[in-house]
Amino acid sequence: MEIPAELRYSSDHEWVRLGDGGVQVGITDFAQDALGDVVYVDLPEIGAQLTATDPMGEIESTKTVQDLYAPISGEVIEANVALEDEPQLVNESPYGDGWMCVIAPTDDAARADAEMAALLDADGYAALTTEDV
Repeated sequence: MEIPAELRYSSDHEWVRLGDGGVQVGITDFAQDALGDVVYVDLPEIGAQLTATDPMGEIESTKTVQDLYAPISGEVIEANVALEDEPQLVNESPYGDGWMCVIAPTDDAARADAEMAALLDADGYAALTTEDV
């Protein structure tokens, strides 16, 4: 199982990559493996206002349907429309082409900092996934 050290992770198995103007979000290798073959991804709309830990969409596999949760609060500024036609990208490249959306963090800097600090580092996420097995 791959857990890139440069990312931050939620306990709901989403990852966050810091970028210019926003944070890219996807699901982890652990999550996509547990789901099985992904057949559909319902992404948040561009402009949607998200609150950390609230549902932001759904992901459907041949096994189940799961909610996607916002790892941070903010506005959706980009969605990976390639997943509409190629949802299997989530399985093939969960940390690359299978990303879900980009969120511009809330303007409340203290809140944004606290939400980012609450996310797990790679070691913390590895410990979490060991407990989940």
